[in-house]
Amino acid sequence: MNIANFLLILANTLTLVCGQFLWKFGLESKSQPFKSLHSIINLFLSPYVISGLALYGLATVLWLFILTRVPLSVAYPIQSMAYILAVFGAFFVFGESLTLYKVLGCLFIMIGVSFIGFTSTN
Repeated sequence: MNIANFLLILANTLTLVCGQFLWKFGLESKSQPFKSLHSIINLFLSPYVISGLALYGLATVLWLFILTRVPLSVAYPIQSMAYILAVFGAFFVFGESLTLYKVLGCLFIMIGVSFIGFTSTN
């Protein structure tokens, strides 16, 4: 895989993870976001949630472009870097736990992604 395609997948992955983080911020800013229909509507009107949805829309357009350049069997597994970014990002941004098992899981994902990315002929 060439570096340009890898960077496109990385940009897409970062966009998705940022969207998830915005959703999490939006949920944390509400006390009981699913208590009533009114609270659900307010949740979806949150700037964080709207921004997260916009990022997901952008990521979808970028993903469609990526799929014109990279085989799905290569691009999709590499996009699993999102798990790694989310685990470490959640630790630093939200103070979530970072256990040995999470770190080992991320290591295995990185190894698998490396095998797929480096052995791709496209």
